[in-house]
Amino acid sequence: MSRPTIVLLHGVGLDHTMWEPVAALLRDRFEVRAPDLPGHGTCPPAPPGTTLSDLAQGVIADIPAGSHVLGFSLGALVAQHIAAHRPELVATLTSVSSVCRRTNDERRAVLGRLRAAESDFGTSAAVSIERWYGGTDVPQEWVRRTESTLLANSLSSFLACYRVFAAGDEDVAPLLGQISAPALAITGADDPGSTPEMTHRLAEVLPNCRAVVVPETRHMLPVQRPRELVDAMTTLIEEDAHA
Repeated sequence: MSRPTIVLLHGVGLDHTMWEPVAALLRDRFEVRAPDLPGHGTCPPAPPGTTLSDLAQGVIADIPAGSHVLGFSLGALVAQHIAAHRPELVATLTSVSSVCRRTNDERRAVLGRLRAAESDFGTSAAVSIERWYGGTDVPQEWVRRTESTLLANSLSSFLACYRVFAAGDEDVAPLLGQISAPALAITGADDPGSTPEMTHRLAEVLPNCRAVVVPETRHMLPVQRPRELVDAMTTLIEEDAHA
């Protein structure tokens, strides 16, 4: 009998390698797929004007019908878009460190980060790494790997995708109430960007969603707390299987 498929969608400026700690905990029970989003990793650079739909279309071929789809940050918005437009592909939806319906102050903050990246990408990347990992016990090897992946981006491609991240919650917000897949929204208690408040907002608007906030965890939850993420996601999958 074939194993269930889990599809992992990474965040902006990153690539499939961010999922190594999570994938290592899943491969004994699931077929794990971790495609690079358009503009990332092994894919060609993303052109100006790239949309959330473009990013979703770029990974559709890697998602068999009935997959368990997990997205992180930008990847969570992509996963939500797919769950709304192609529900037959998504058996369960897990949104990790996802923004949702940003307030005016939250919108100003993310646009400020976009402007900072436009003017000085190196400094912006260093600030991001600190925001994602500062004060955590994540090994420095992983911090350096994340920073190296981030700095390897084509600047124009990164900015095109970051603009999608900055506006994507507005694009997907009208669709969230249509998503019927059992869902999980999970974030770190200390995530300053994809906050616990946003995770609770997402759980309130998705028709069948549970919110989980992981204590003492920042933005890179899949790297910092892979076991907690896998436990929460597999609980969702098992409950769906027995529903």
